[in-house]
Amino acid sequence: MAQGLTIGQAAAFVGITVKTVRHYHRLGLVAEPERDHSGYRRYGSADLLRLVQVRALAGAGVPLAEIGELLDAKPERFATALDDVRRRLTGQIEELTARRDTLHRLAHGDRALLPDRACAVLERLAELDFSPDYVTTQREALVLSRALTPEVFDLFLANLEHRLDDPEFVELTKRGWEARLWDPDDPRIEELASAVAANLLGVRALLTLPAKRLHGPDAASRYGVVNHHRENEAPSIARLNGLVEGHLRAAGIDIPRQ
Repeated sequence: MAQGLTIGQAAAFVGITVKTVRHYHRLGLVAEPERDHSGYRRYGSADLLRLVQVRALAGAGVPLAEIGELLDAKPERFATALDDVRRRLTGQIEELTARRDTLHRLAHGDRALLPDRACAVLERLAELDFSPDYVTTQREALVLSRALTPEVFDLFLANLEHRLDDPEFVELTKRGWEARLWDPDDPRIEELASAVAANLLGVRALLTLPAKRLHGPDAASRYGVVNHHRENEAPSIARLNGLVEGHLRAAGIDIPRQ
């Protein structure tokens, strides 16, 4: 009877594939046994022990390129190397945990993209029975504002927080959203624009840019991207917003021009 195990048996006993055993051989991590008289390589207990050790270290995250040196090292060097591996794994765990937390926040809305204060504003919009489409558009505008105009993001939030407590503003805003279905030349748009501007001017402080205002050669463009988000999908909304801005500028409010 042949002594030792075939490569297939050795791989199965250790819990790896034949391909993996051969890969270990190519890397020099496990010496290839001599062939017996029938031409087959036979694996003994020492070979299996080495395979088990390599598999265990590889499974623990030790790079294959480092395993051979580790297994041949003295106990002190072996312990030091394992500490290095442990630190690397800890760093990877922390990175993966951060990614998992980000996915968790994304699964619960835009909390990965917006602070809790902004999410509370969006929840308030839903409580006030604004349509889901309007809430989605405001969510997108908030994300854009935080990314493109961080200097005025807090002002944007403060505006919304304060004005959502004003029933007139809420009603005018809902009418403005309905206006997206109107013809751009509908005379009601001019009336609505005047009413919206008058309401906004009722609290002028919220329309004043902070000391750290928008700056840079592209400031007006960045502001425009946020303030005119999705206007291209509704010409009537574009006209409404343009008229409102005109009223505010006429009243002395400094609004960036694109």
